[in-house]
Amino acid sequence: MILKNLRVWGREGFRDGCYLAVEGSRIAAVGPMTDCPDGEALDCEGLTAYPGFVDAHTHIGVFDDSLDSEGSDGNEDTDPLTPQLRGLDSVHGMDRAFADALAAGVTTVVTGPGSANVIGGTGLSFKLKQADTVADIAIQGSEMMKMALGENPKRVYGSDRKMPVTRMGTGAVLRKALFDARE
Repeated sequence: MILKNLRVWGREGFRDGCYLAVEGSRIAAVGPMTDCPDGEALDCEGLTAYPGFVDAHTHIGVFDDSLDSEGSDGNEDTDPLTPQLRGLDSVHGMDRAFADALAAGVTTVVTGPGSANVIGGTGLSFKLKQADTVADIAIQGSEMMKMALGENPKRVYGSDRKMPVTRMGTGAVLRKALFDARE
């Protein structure tokens, strides 16, 4: 399919008078109308095409703001250090927020543990597309360690008078964990 007379957002900003060729579910080509291939085309005068958006910090699929009773798997708040946890294990693949995000133009998300722990475990990136499992849409090699230095670890553990209660306590917990890992 060819979309013609589009305004396109790209690396150079907005460009008017463009075409966009789609093959299957992928963009095959984008360019000025002077280079538009012959064939049946849909006139998109007055419309703008954007690339898929990346939500680089979300907890889609792991908290109950978009799930029912199966939600709220984003924080294992039993220990301020939980680097052994994997966000992949908590993502609920039937989260209705996936469809909401995709409808808003988000095609890729970074999700994982929340900020209750100083070290919360690994997050991951994945594409919002149909698959049998979340592992099938995960972007391999995109795993990252979630760490929090803000107010959440103080709030979660401070009420139990368990370290960290202060930002300096959070820093000390993190420093020791990193030192121990290096050793």
